[in-house]
Amino acid sequence: MSDLRIDGGRLWDRLEALGEVGAVHGAHGERGCARLALTDADRDGRDLVVGWMRDLGMQVSTDAVGNVVAVHPGTDADLAPVIIGSHIDTVRTGGRFDGNLGVLAGLQVVETLITARVATRRPVAVAFFTGEDGARFQPDMLGSLVYVGGMALEDALDVRDADGVRLGDDLTRIGYA
Repeated sequence: MSDLRIDGGRLWDRLEALGEVGAVHGAHGERGCARLALTDADRDGRDLVVGWMRDLGMQVSTDAVGNVVAVHPGTDADLAPVIIGSHIDTVRTGGRFDGNLGVLAGLQVVETLITARVATRRPVAVAFFTGEDGARFQPDMLGSLVYVGGMALEDALDVRDADGVRLGDDLTRIGYA
């Protein structure tokens, strides 16, 4: 068991696939992403990652602020899971790895455990949080702030972007309320 390794090629392929959702291609070959929180591109990215989570047989749930947590069971269901993750939404001209790597690396850990038939005592969860960069809705780290109880859900849902769009309304619009 000491030689468990993730499949780097699979991780790269998923980073590339997610990076194409909201892709920004520069004049000199630069590649980035514009997948602002709760836009159509964010919804498409969420759908892609949730599909990968479900393909692994993970139990996927979405909380009231749109945070997604997928759980791979451990042998002791009474224990809290180890959570791996970050965010998949981006700033306006974000990189293809920021946030994405934390989430997709977590999926690779789970897939490696499944492939190697390694059972963990604790469940392993992979999460992505809503609005972590604060590029569209303030404050930054909004989803994880609500997740840990540092911001009331009602306050988060009522946050508005620069155009006056309410976070709660866009969560509903993209199907992640």
